[in-house]
Amino acid sequence: MKSWQTIAFLAIIFVSICGSLLLWPRVARTQQPAPAQSLTIEEYQPKSRLVVKEHRIERAKFPFIDIHSHHWEVTPEYVDKLVREMDSINLQVLVNLSGGTGEHLKHTLAVMKGRYPDRFVVFANMSFDDLNTPGFGKRQAERLEQDVKNGAHGLKIFKNFGMDLKYANGERVHVDDPEFDPVFEKCADLKIPVLIHVAEPSAFFDPWDKTNERWLELKEFPQRARPPAKYPPFETLMAERNHLFAKHPRTNFIAAHLAFHGNDLERLGKLFDNYPNVNVDIAAVLAELGRQPYSAHDFLVKYQDRVLMGKDIYDVNEYKWYFRALETRDEYFEYYRKRHAFWRIYGFQVPDEVLKKVYYKNALRLLPALDAKAFPD
Repeated sequence: MKSWQTIAFLAIIFVSICGSLLLWPRVARTQQPAPAQSLTIEEYQPKSRLVVKEHRIERAKFPFIDIHSHHWEVTPEYVDKLVREMDSINLQVLVNLSGGTGEHLKHTLAVMKGRYPDRFVVFANMSFDDLNTPGFGKRQAERLEQDVKNGAHGLKIFKNFGMDLKYANGERVHVDDPEFDPVFEKCADLKIPVLIHVAEPSAFFDPWDKTNERWLELKEFPQRARPPAKYPPFETLMAERNHLFAKHPRTNFIAAHLAFHGNDLERLGKLFDNYPNVNVDIAAVLAELGRQPYSAHDFLVKYQDRVLMGKDIYDVNEYKWYFRALETRDEYFEYYRKRHAFWRIYGFQVPDEVLKKVYYKNALRLLPALDAKAFPD
């Protein structure tokens, strides 16, 4: 009996082993990662197989001025850290567009320029608390004059102007509203520039569907959509803005974000041709230039006196994309913010003289109070 039991036991083990071996390939296959056939656009992160020369630039070729940055609640410790980071990338002067007005502006100036007088410029902002009280424009112009006496070097107009800002009766404040004429004329008298943000990318005003190339950003930030039921059309805002430029030819304007014409450089060129008092910055629109490197290069050469370096959202590690695009001819490299561009970009290397104008010379012209000795030539 023991022999038969032993034989039976061994037979069972043998059958079990054979069965396991037969099933193993099937089990192994089921344990392998399944093909990613149902990825979302957020999950899809393709790695380029292109092999080309790369130039990783961590520091700008020339010292530069960032004309478009935001720093709201500043402390001495924050500013000290900021200057160390600026030194690491050759950022000589940073313009804080979020200075506020009145006492808040004084505090910002004390913390930033009080500690580093040659490294920061602070712009004032308007207060709309008394918008519905008669004589607002004149009072605002007087407040701005006092802000400039306190140390402000410019005026920043935020995106709510023309879109969300309304009078008590519900009427939208138009970009070219005559009530604000005293403010812009005061800027001309004081010889300070106005950095103005009007509208948003035109795609934000378009239907939010599969053809909208800013679909991903609108998904992440639905509040950035500008449906016609709530907002004026993009072209209406552009017409009001251009009328503002025409009404105040003595005032120097800097239209933020390539005036939202980065996708149509021919149109931007016509804007320059029609309004000699208008300049632009390249803040947060590098992806627009980077996808059209030939056109971007030619445009910057032609209008080299009208374009200024700017970044917008401050992150010391993101400037290198600007350096690489402006200073090299690198091909097909990733952009740092996918929601702005699902595409890759290219360097459009401009001549050194053009680079100097974009980096600092144009800003020095618009901000004559800056010390030009800190820059070459």
